[in-house]
Amino acid sequence: MVRRRNHYDVTNRVEIARPQAVGEAVCQLLAAQYPAIDLAPVQTAFKVFARLYAGTLRGYHGCDTWYHDAQHSLDCALAFARLLQGHERTVRVDERLGARRAALGVISALFHDAGYIRKNTDTATNGAEFTFTHVGRSGEFLADFLPMIGFDQEAGMATQLVHFTGYELALDAIQVPDAKDRLLGFMLGSADVMAQTADRCYLEKCRDFLYTEFELCGLAGAPQAGTKAPLYASPDELLRLTPQFSEKMRTERMDGYFQSVHRYMGAHFTGADLYAESISGHLDRVKKLIATDALDELRLKPKAIRAAEVRATTV
Repeated sequence: MVRRRNHYDVTNRVEIARPQAVGEAVCQLLAAQYPAIDLAPVQTAFKVFARLYAGTLRGYHGCDTWYHDAQHSLDCALAFARLLQGHERTVRVDERLGARRAALGVISALFHDAGYIRKNTDTATNGAEFTFTHVGRSGEFLADFLPMIGFDQEAGMATQLVHFTGYELALDAIQVPDAKDRLLGFMLGSADVMAQTADRCYLEKCRDFLYTEFELCGLAGAPQAGTKAPLYASPDELLRLTPQFSEKMRTERMDGYFQSVHRYMGAHFTGADLYAESISGHLDRVKKLIATDALDELRLKPKAIRAAEVRATTV
C-alpha cells in the first residue's frame, strides 16, 4: 500500500498544491458530468486564483497564511466538484443542479477564503487578522470577479453563498433566491469541512498552523485588547478540543443544517467515501493520543503553500 503524500488529495493522485493540477482534475469531472459545459470561466478562475495567491495579481499581496493556504482552497474546490458529481449521479433529472450552478459552486469554493489575502490598501500585517471578516471579504472578491467571466447575474448571490463556509452570518440569515442555491451552499460548506479535516497533515496543521493564525486574530494565546477572549491557551489545548469541535460540527452543521449532503461523496467514489475514512482516521488517532498523553507523537512536517510556493508551481 502506497503511503499518501502530504500535498496530494485523498486518492493520492491529484497534487493539490498546484492550481493547474487541480484545475485539470476539476474540469475533467465537470466535463464528464456535463458534456456541453463551457469550461472557460472555470479555467480562467484557476488562472486568476494562482495569480491572487502568488501575489502577482494587481492590488494584492498574495497568500501569507499557513492553515488557510492555497492548498486548502484547491482541495476544497476538488472536494466540491466530487460531491456535486455524486449528487448529480444520485438524484432525479429535475433535482440536478446543472452545469451553470456547478461552475458557480466550483468557483465559489476556489475563492471562499480569498478574504484572507491582503489588499495593498490593507493595514494588516498578516491575512490571519481577517479571520472574523474573511468570508465577507471573499464575497466582495467574487462580486468583482464573477461579472468578468459572464456570471453577472450570480455575483450578488455568491456574496451570500460563501457564508455557508463561515460564521459571520447565522445560517438562517443567508439569503439565496432558490432552494437549489441553498443546496449548493450546503455542498460548499460541507466540502470546506471535508477537505481540511481529510488533509493528510490535518492534526499537525491544527497544531502548527491553525494555532498560529488564531494567535494573530486573538482566538489563542494571551488576551488582546479589543478582541474576544482566547479559546485556546496552547497548541496542545487546541488538539485536545479537536474531537469535541468535530463532533459539534458534525451534529450541528454536516448532519444538521447541511442535511448530510456529504453522503453524496460515496456516490462519486461508487463505494467507500475516502474523505470520511481519512477524517475518521484522524479523529481516532487524536483521541488515542489524548488518552495516552502522547500528542508529541504527531510528527508529520506540513509545509504551507503560500505566495512563494504558488509562484514556484506556476512558473
